[in-house]
Amino acid sequence: MKKAAGKQRHRQNRPDRRAKAGGVNRKYKDSLFRMLFSDKASLLSLYNAVNGTSYQDPEELEFTTIENAIYMGIKNDLSFLIDSFMNLYEAQSTFNPNMPLRGMFYLSQIYQGYVNARGLDIYGSRRVKLPMPRYLVFYNGTKQEPDRQTIALSEAYERSGEEAPCLECRATVININVGHNKKLMEDCRILYEYAMFVDLVRRCLTEMRGNLEEAVDMAVRESIKKGILADFLKKHRAEVKDVILTEYDQEAHIRNEKNESWQEGLQKGRREGWEKGSRSVLRQVVLYHKGEGMSSEKIVEILQNHFRLSEKEAENCLRELDFEETQGGGEECDTDSV
Repeated sequence: MKKAAGKQRHRQNRPDRRAKAGGVNRKYKDSLFRMLFSDKASLLSLYNAVNGTSYQDPEELEFTTIENAIYMGIKNDLSFLIDSFMNLYEAQSTFNPNMPLRGMFYLSQIYQGYVNARGLDIYGSRRVKLPMPRYLVFYNGTKQEPDRQTIALSEAYERSGEEAPCLECRATVININVGHNKKLMEDCRILYEYAMFVDLVRRCLTEMRGNLEEAVDMAVRESIKKGILADFLKKHRAEVKDVILTEYDQEAHIRNEKNESWQEGLQKGRREGWEKGSRSVLRQVVLYHKGEGMSSEKIVEILQNHFRLSEKEAENCLRELDFEETQGGGEECDTDSV
């Protein structure tokens, strides 16, 4: 395994730009993931587990986290520099195909700060040396995803495949739900216990029939009893409960926005009249339910029920919309009674 270099590259006694933990005037909450890994030793353990390295000195690690990168009052990201690698780690409970675009925006700010902090001259005749970027997303949502997958920014380009783009950003998505990436969990005990705790919260939520506050209280008690993040939970019980409630509110808000969008599209389509056809509304319905992991058979049923299509018409429409998505265009669905 790779050993830590004796010298500390790029640090040059630069100030640590991470937000100070426990600041009473912060306008955001740290996610549980960020709370756990804002400690340098814990983050170094995660870095070693992900990369198969064996760094020992937490001071080799320099935080570069951007403190204004906040979504709905939650910070779920950490960025740091170690041995010529610029790392961006993010925790997500919702799979999002736009992660590479977000990562590109974030990393561009990090590199701008890196250049400015070191007084590097990007207009001079000498090439400026930069640390290599790495962007990892730790996924723990309920939708089934593989252990590891890579999403590229270039996949979003409308003319993708015609030539190599001048700009690329790849997000490596790592599934950290219980039962996934067992070797990684074995190598990073904190990540393993974090996954166990999240799973326990979900099981308690089911047992408590959706009463989130009682479910979190039960999960914290059970975790401490079982030695899962026990010391951390004893010390930060109230803060952990608060941030989990906030995170679940965030997820509920996202689900509500999706549902409202679907309902608005449905009502709009009905007002326009299905008998004349509404390809844009049909596409919205199909893409929404595909994004939720719904089977083609179930989507066909929905098209039949809401758009008064026969089974054959719904199947043809779904097939044509699928083809249209792969080809980047297409004609309206071939139905007579849409």
